[in-house]
Amino acid sequence: MFFENTLCLRCNEKVGFDPDTFTMGPVGDRKLCRNGIDYDVCNWLVTESDSDYCLSCSLNHTIPNLLEPNRRRWWKSLEHAKRRLIYSLMSLGLPIVSKQASEDGLAFQFIEDKRTNPSVFEEHVSTGHHNGLITINIAEADEVSREITRQYTGELYRTLLGHFRHESGHYYFHRLIEGQGREQEFRDLFGDERQDYGAALESYYANKSTMTKDPALISHYAQAHPLEDWAEVWSHYLHMVDTLDTASHYNMQQGSTHWDDIDELLVKWSDLSMMLNALNRSMGLEDAYPFTLSEASLRKLRFVHGLIYPS
Repeated sequence: MFFENTLCLRCNEKVGFDPDTFTMGPVGDRKLCRNGIDYDVCNWLVTESDSDYCLSCSLNHTIPNLLEPNRRRWWKSLEHAKRRLIYSLMSLGLPIVSKQASEDGLAFQFIEDKRTNPSVFEEHVSTGHHNGLITINIAEADEVSREITRQYTGELYRTLLGHFRHESGHYYFHRLIEGQGREQEFRDLFGDERQDYGAALESYYANKSTMTKDPALISHYAQAHPLEDWAEVWSHYLHMVDTLDTASHYNMQQGSTHWDDIDELLVKWSDLSMMLNALNRSMGLEDAYPFTLSEASLRKLRFVHGLIYPS
């Protein structure tokens, strides 16, 4: 079964993912998330006896207006990506607390602006993070719109899951670095995050079309600000461990579910990403991982790893 399956095609049983055991299996007499029952957008089981929602859906602050055309389909895609993120965070043992339970918790809002729906209030909704609330413009769930944006911005990689992983990096900066005595180590690698964020982004977008990518950075957007460099590296770390985990479940020698050795992970990731790109090219597709990791990027990935697996 795939991670998103809701039905076993062999026995025709309803299936779901159990976050407590990290297994897919028959729903049986267990409780399926209400968003799966009512809207068919979730396949996780509920693990809290006093809740109707699974861990992932309990983090929702705002969902799309389902009376609007296509919004349920977009929402389903958003939830698929979010559950991939939550799975990775759980696998890494990272803290996941809802904002309903704590001010320092995590929440998600999926909203749109007048560019896709003239009847809404917001003129412009940017995908981003603020104080634990991750906002995703739901137009990102429309494949045509996202591809147009990808071509316009010249981004090599732009996916829903990439957005979730990137924005989660901003959240975990506050949880793992800020106030934890790791600020100077961060600045030695990424730069001073205290520089004016708004001015830095304004300058980046004003000059992006003529800006040559710094080969030491992991992506073009990483040049915008030290915090964006961090979020890009964080998302790449999640790309790596989740894909290695998947490869391991398919019994590939390049896969791994043991992530305490960063050097082993990086070697396996180099082999696996080359294989993925070669397979994609065999199918006439673009590279799955169109990035080259510099020595500076590798040092930053090791820093991320050290925060999650302190020695």
